[in-house]
Amino acid sequence: MSTYTLPEGFSDFDMFTFGTALLVAGVLGFFLNGISILSYLRVKEMRTPSNFFVFNLAVADLSLNINGLTAAYATYLRYWPFGQEGCSIHAFQGMISVLASISFLAAVGWDRYHQYCTRQKLFWSTALTITSIIWILSILWAVFPLLGWGVYDFEPTGTCCTLDYTRGDRDYVTYMLMLVVFYLLFPAFTMMSCYDAIYKHFKKIHHYRFNTNVPLRVLLMCWGPYVLMCIYACFENAKAVSPKLRMLLPVVAKTNPIFNALLYSFGNEFYRSGLWHFLTGQKIVEPVIKKSK
Repeated sequence: MSTYTLPEGFSDFDMFTFGTALLVAGVLGFFLNGISILSYLRVKEMRTPSNFFVFNLAVADLSLNINGLTAAYATYLRYWPFGQEGCSIHAFQGMISVLASISFLAAVGWDRYHQYCTRQKLFWSTALTITSIIWILSILWAVFPLLGWGVYDFEPTGTCCTLDYTRGDRDYVTYMLMLVVFYLLFPAFTMMSCYDAIYKHFKKIHHYRFNTNVPLRVLLMCWGPYVLMCIYACFENAKAVSPKLRMLLPVVAKTNPIFNALLYSFGNEFYRSGLWHFLTGQKIVEPVIKKSK
């Protein structure tokens, strides 16, 4: 029977709790995003340029769910069974998923602005170009820690891997601050601007199709605390923070794919009708958007 040493600051119960949280978030997110992806692939009427953004968001989130399920498996084992190289691959794959997911949140917000406010049609050429740019840049930024700009290493439990924020050196600080600007502040500003314009449009036509405050709030609720800790690590010793808290924050962040599926697939009037068609076989009824007077 193999033996293991519990990481400092964690008990067997703590490891079981974190493993269960990762498992539940991973399974639920995988199920919801899997339905979203299958619906897009199986229902021809869903394959529009706008829905393509939602589809890619689901793909990115499904990838993050797989990352979380791998972490759950290792956490139940109480050790990381895939070696240091496996740790780097795990962190690299997770980073691509996160960066792509947040980018597609901004892309969906931008597209919704045009759907509701300007009524400009999104062409496939534009959608494919934006999608390609998002995936290429996500991969590029995820590669940098493998090349020495930042480092991938274990989380406090030693059973999952991410960007090592405990070093606090110049490479980490510059890399993290750039990520915050391009992959949190810029997407958040884009979403805030777009959804504020949509809210004004809804108010003008006296028809509120969805709560325009929720998308940005969910993003900040899931990723904000973890990003704040990473920013804190740029200026102070992150190891001074409780290991349990440092582990809790990324677990909370990994619940984001669940909320994204509920908001952008099951809560999207242009997407949920296709989901219903996929699940029940009933035909799609396209929603009608009112014009501003």
